[in-house]
Amino acid sequence: MSPALLFKCLSLLLLGLISVQAGSSIRQADSGLSTDQDEAKKFLRSYTKQAEVIFYAGALASWRYNTNITAYNQQKDVEASLVSAAFRQEAYQNASRFDVTDFDEDVKRQFKEIKDIGTAALEPSKVEEYNNVVNTMTDNYSTGTVCKEDQPTDCMQLEPGLAEIMATSRDWDELVWAWKGFRDQVGVPNKPLYKDFVKLANEAAVANGHDDMGAYWRSEYESDTIIDKAYEIYDEILPLYKQLHAYVRRTMHKTHGSKVDVKGYIPSCLLGDMWGRFWGNIYPQLVPFPDRPNIDVTDAMVAKNYNPRKMFELADDFFASLGLLRVKPIFWNNSMIERPTDGRNVVCHPTAWDMGNGEDFRVKMCTEVTMDFFQTIHHELGHTQYQMQYSDQPYPFRDGANGAFHEAVGEVMTLSISTPTHLSHPDIGLLAEGTGLDNETDINFLLKTALNTIGTLPFSLALDQWRWDVFAGAISEDKWTERWWQLKHDLVGTEAPVPRTEDDFDPGAMYHIVVAYPFLGYYIRTIIQFQFQKALCEAAGHTGPLHRCDFYKSQAAGTKLSDMLKLGTSKPWPDAMEAITGQRSMSADAINAYFAPLMTWLQETNQKNGEQLGWPATDNGAILPNVSLVMLVLCLLVTTRLL
Repeated sequence: MSPALLFKCLSLLLLGLISVQAGSSIRQADSGLSTDQDEAKKFLRSYTKQAEVIFYAGALASWRYNTNITAYNQQKDVEASLVSAAFRQEAYQNASRFDVTDFDEDVKRQFKEIKDIGTAALEPSKVEEYNNVVNTMTDNYSTGTVCKEDQPTDCMQLEPGLAEIMATSRDWDELVWAWKGFRDQVGVPNKPLYKDFVKLANEAAVANGHDDMGAYWRSEYESDTIIDKAYEIYDEILPLYKQLHAYVRRTMHKTHGSKVDVKGYIPSCLLGDMWGRFWGNIYPQLVPFPDRPNIDVTDAMVAKNYNPRKMFELADDFFASLGLLRVKPIFWNNSMIERPTDGRNVVCHPTAWDMGNGEDFRVKMCTEVTMDFFQTIHHELGHTQYQMQYSDQPYPFRDGANGAFHEAVGEVMTLSISTPTHLSHPDIGLLAEGTGLDNETDINFLLKTALNTIGTLPFSLALDQWRWDVFAGAISEDKWTERWWQLKHDLVGTEAPVPRTEDDFDPGAMYHIVVAYPFLGYYIRTIIQFQFQKALCEAAGHTGPLHRCDFYKSQAAGTKLSDMLKLGTSKPWPDAMEAITGQRSMSADAINAYFAPLMTWLQETNQKNGEQLGWPATDNGAILPNVSLVMLVLCLLVTTRLL
């Protein structure tokens, strides 16, 4: 039984059981509730004004903590979060005074957003506990230090030391030292904290009307079949992923010999970053045609004396060329675009911040002059552009259409500016004019792009599947690490380079896990960014292969994009999708079309090398948590009756 079918089967079973238990549960409107829509609109206007003040103060406290990690700033962050939580709870109570049944759709939608109050639904002491837990895990992540056994004073944190090793080293022992050391210093101490986090997060989810935090996160997609769709997409991209996986595995075998089984998993320490999430850093080891022009423009930027400010200014110019908004002076004054040199500990993970008052937008990252950071800057300013575009919306609508949209907007910018077409544009001048108009350079470029897109898709799905299992209680705490690597084996085709036990906690060394950031949005964004790209290229009048499109300076593309960005969450996400693509659902058609030339080349290359595609399944072969035979039989019986 396929994962998607099994999910559907179990969902039908649970739905049937719930229906039997609940019977008719239609709630009659309380006669004491207000049905005055004018009064409701007055409340909503007041909410936006107050929210801008309260949430700005909270964002400012969080910013100070993230850019200067001290016990004092952590306490101030927690105090501000308590104020925000109290405000959310009060707004919830006030919103509950209205019967919105007959109100306009946009009014009802604002009330729905206001009554979704996240962890603020917890009692104040638990809000404080929750924020302390998350902040402590973040602190562990940001300050974790790995020292060499024979040289205890030779120590490194993730940025830039350990990250540089994972990105550039080809020494197995060094890679394993960094990989294992980071997990020992960060993951292990985060395990007891994560147990507390799961308990508190689930309490908040239940208080918001959901079964657990995983269900709560998925609810923003407004679809009961989002898991089915995620696995359907996985099946659609799997043929290309297997070809890419086999090509990478063969190359790593050539370098590391028997440590890499050409018919097995790829050790995750060999994939270019600390987690094996983005594979782009190993491109120099994989480049198919090394005599073609280098499409990594790091050296060109260094030669032209680029610095982080210049890189950000060039990205801002890109958005302006589309007729979109430039960042304001306040952005330059308040952002942290380089690692501070005054000794502060900071969270370097790149993030774009909407401070909440409709005016203050910032980016936080420790920029270095590399191609990777050049791409990341355009991605983060994509978030900033989205935030600025919907800043005139009522506060409840100031967010992406769903979690994937924000990420897709950032990534579609990266797709365009990474093309040889863009980098060789006379106004950019980082590649020689005319670069990228031959098939061999095409394959180089497509492979490099695939490493950070196709390569990351199974990773993203596996990560959130693990969290869904944990939140749902489908796996016990003494099986967390086992389940983590089972999913890595089955979905991703990777393995740990050294044995792992339940004394380890590898998920706890992942930033998005410790800060409780849903990953389904990253997975979906990697699909829909190509739908966005195709639509913007069509608006720009592009002809020829999709992967050569750069919509730089296209006002038509900018208009199409801004029309969607301005919506924020004011409409259901299929409406926003339709506004930019003409489609109402996600599809792998665009991403597969984009990489079609690479797929052909990989098939031919892997066939010549005699590659065996794929990897072994784990012993039980299950992607989903183990389900009893009785449960499966019951599920099939119920499904048969329902169908």
